[in-house]
Amino acid sequence: MDGTPIELSGARLRMLLARLALDAGHPVPAEALISDLWGEEARVDAAGALHSLVARLRRALGTPATVELTPGGYRLPVPAGDVDVHRFEGLAGQGRRELAAGRCREASALLSEGLSLWRGGALTDVREAPFARKAVVRLDELRAAAEEDRFDAELRLGRYAEVLAGLQSAAAAHPLSERLAELRMRALGAAGRQSDALAVFEAARHALAEELGVDPSPSLRRAHLALLRGEFERPVAHIASASRRLPAWLTGFVGRDAELAQLGRLVTGSRLVSIVGPGGSGKTRLAVEMADAAAADRHGPCWFVPLAEVARPQDLADSVLGTLSSAFGRFYGSVQSQQSGPVDRLVELLDVDDAMLILDNCEHLIGAVAELAGTLLQRLPHLRIITTSREPVAVDGEALLRLQPLAVPALGANAVEALASPAVRLFTDRAAYARDDFVLDETTVTAVVEICRRLDGLPLALELAAARLRAMSVEQVAERLDDRFRLLTSGSRIALPRQRTLLATLEWSWELLDAAERTLASRLSVFPGGATLAALEAICTDETLPAEEVLYVLSSLIEKSIVQHSGQRYRMLESVRAFAAARLEAGIADRFSAYYLALAEEQEPLLRTRAQLEAIAQLDSEHHNLVRALRTALAASDAPTAARFVRALLWYWGIRGMTTQFSTYLDAVLDLGDAVPEDARAAFTAVRLVDKDKTLGFHPALPLLRMVHLVSQAPPEEKYRSPDPWIRASALWAHDFVLTERGDLATGTHSRHEALRGFEEVGDRWGIILCLLAIGRDHATRGEFAEAIAVFERAAVISAELNTEELVFHTRSAVARTRARSGDLEGARDDVVASMRQARLRGQRRMEAEMLYNLAYVFAQLGDLEAADRALDQLETLLHRLPFPDELRRDLLAAGRLYNRLAEGAVAGAREQLPRALRGTFTFGNSATIAVHAECVARLLMLEGEPERAAETLGMSEAIRGRSQDTDKFVARLRIELGRTLGAAGYREIYRRGAALPRQDALERIAALAAP
Repeated sequence: MDGTPIELSGARLRMLLARLALDAGHPVPAEALISDLWGEEARVDAAGALHSLVARLRRALGTPATVELTPGGYRLPVPAGDVDVHRFEGLAGQGRRELAAGRCREASALLSEGLSLWRGGALTDVREAPFARKAVVRLDELRAAAEEDRFDAELRLGRYAEVLAGLQSAAAAHPLSERLAELRMRALGAAGRQSDALAVFEAARHALAEELGVDPSPSLRRAHLALLRGEFERPVAHIASASRRLPAWLTGFVGRDAELAQLGRLVTGSRLVSIVGPGGSGKTRLAVEMADAAAADRHGPCWFVPLAEVARPQDLADSVLGTLSSAFGRFYGSVQSQQSGPVDRLVELLDVDDAMLILDNCEHLIGAVAELAGTLLQRLPHLRIITTSREPVAVDGEALLRLQPLAVPALGANAVEALASPAVRLFTDRAAYARDDFVLDETTVTAVVEICRRLDGLPLALELAAARLRAMSVEQVAERLDDRFRLLTSGSRIALPRQRTLLATLEWSWELLDAAERTLASRLSVFPGGATLAALEAICTDETLPAEEVLYVLSSLIEKSIVQHSGQRYRMLESVRAFAAARLEAGIADRFSAYYLALAEEQEPLLRTRAQLEAIAQLDSEHHNLVRALRTALAASDAPTAARFVRALLWYWGIRGMTTQFSTYLDAVLDLGDAVPEDARAAFTAVRLVDKDKTLGFHPALPLLRMVHLVSQAPPEEKYRSPDPWIRASALWAHDFVLTERGDLATGTHSRHEALRGFEEVGDRWGIILCLLAIGRDHATRGEFAEAIAVFERAAVISAELNTEELVFHTRSAVARTRARSGDLEGARDDVVASMRQARLRGQRRMEAEMLYNLAYVFAQLGDLEAADRALDQLETLLHRLPFPDELRRDLLAAGRLYNRLAEGAVAGAREQLPRALRGTFTFGNSATIAVHAECVARLLMLEGEPERAAETLGMSEAIRGRSQDTDKFVARLRIELGRTLGAAGYREIYRRGAALPRQDALERIAALAAP
């Protein structure tokens, strides 16, 4: 085992590994493993199943030796200390012993190390295992106890301010913990907040009485009495010596653990380290935290020198000398040195082994700081210097730590996921200071995530936003971020003036720029999606800023932390961009629109060629800029330009599944009325299903878009003759699509395969995927599952290349459902779970939601209806956080619950869900989906004691789909029951009566059956 992550695709496989790891190094009897993995569901051949599972685990781990068979059972041959759960238990126990012995610093370090091993909840991936419940309860209790011990140790060390926010969160999670209540009372009392401490006691007393019917314990009552009498011992924090005088903060240090470790490594390897980053990113705090953390290991002095108020470069040395001298309450140095210059006196003062000097806020004195630092480092070989600045000091041997804003959560993150983001942790920590009742939960997480993302994770901005919670709700803060410079003005009165508001911080940075830097920065603000060098040279240059100067000015802006550079793109933080945009001169927006219109029109034809991926990547990277240019044209009522933009982008939006943009901007252009050029107006109206054949030349995709909606018997070759192989392939696919939706699966077979060959010829992955889905569905309805799975898997691979979330979902869903229909239910579940995990890692929450629907289907096929319902409950929770239309959400859930109720034979529950499920499938579904729901109606009719109507309705599903389908086990069971009830001949006669109906009649009758 070398620490390399290994993907375990099967849930039962992960259960086995987790169960063995809980007894790492010790054998677990096979009987115990069977009971712990399958519980009461253990199969007759459970021993064989266990042996097979162990073999799979060995293959996944890479060698048979990773799971040993011993006389006592199966054993995971690793030391207990290599398993996080055992390592945590050891550290927690050792920390508790150190705490009991009064060694609080050692206890705090051990407990913090143990708690840092946690990454979410205990046994998250295997909580459904029979063995997991007791283990999870035990581990959660150990974790809670360790957190309480750590809080206790921190309080005894005098760090009450640092632990208040953590105590607040822990108490919210464990409201009946009397020890947490006592610790909170001690922390609040030490902070001088006696009234809040008393309120904690009252809340705990009320909770204990309401929930458990008991009074507070004697220990908690004694703490309450001590608080009333003023007898609480106030812990005293360690007081640094004069040579270690560092600023002390009243808030905790949150979200920079990795940077703190990196800074420690840099200071060890270099004598000059500069922390460089935008204003408000937390450079000063990081430097001081590093110095404070290193104090226990260092023996030399450490001085902190703030330079923000030093106005002139020539005053620098005197200011540093004054700060260092005042640390001792008198001038430090010999009589001879006092007669020397300030630099010589500094050299004498700093001539101490292992000395460290922190020069804070150097950007406005950068030249003087470079000169002074260079002199001191040359004359003092043991001295180390840390600087904080917007730009590097630029002295030989300088090591840089570029401090970026805190990482922000993904859109749609829930409370647990959001708390993994340092930006959210900082915001919630500071929010607890502003409002002690603030808790991050499902009611507040959406607004908090929006705040953190729109403020780019900039620590100062997040702290200012959190301070606003004293007078606003978190939703109100999020709603007002468009006016951020007015909103974010509630900084600490004791902070530097430029750190009290976001506007002041940015104004300070702006004043440090020269004329060329300000010009380029203001012009760069027109790019919401950042810009390439080519775009900047094309759009932002004139006689005041020649193109050949742009790269050099950009480099300077990057050095001064105004511009961020990633790959080939240059961008600004959103707050910096908003500030610079207010200083943008006229004329740049027109050049911006012209540049991006030309780019869109250049890339658009490539979307239907082998260069498709490169064109999509280009349009992806520039999408925010393209939309900005389009909106500019719409705002100016520039109909010709807006129409050209929509024409150039509509196929890209279609491939990418961006239906909102597709519809919104199409309508926006049409709303401009007669100002829209005639050909564009006719073409866009044609997309809205109005038959205007003369418009088809406006865009090569229009034949495909219209053919999908036209019911025509004419072969597409006759209607749309074209020398373009992509257009021919599109018409062939659309012809087959229309026939399939009419229940005719046979006529379009040739078109289906010819379309595939055509798309393969031009290299259009999007078209290839659509054709493969159609071919795979045809195989599946014939019961040719091996062929169908192979086709769908090929489509899934190509979808991964195209990386369109909708197509990735459709292809992977097709693989999983076909595997389930083939009888490989375990494989289908593994497919769905793996897809969900990948969707979660990539932030594809919509795909994760839709895969939950498939998971419910697979569980129902497995007969685990409780798990199927749980999957739908999870789906419902997730859908509420996603931009799903309410009707679609309710209909989707109703369809899943209908399937589950039918599976358990719950007639009333199924009848209740049926109307909404059918309304949804008639609104959003295709022929195959409607046919499946017709089968559900048939199953319900059979449960209600109407076998003849059930048989006829089952026949109607064939009329709708175009072919019968016997692979669903519930439908197969229904056919058997109908044959027994009606007799084989009677069943066939009634079934054929339904199958012989015209498709439209069958659709209408199914819709009529949906009436409550």
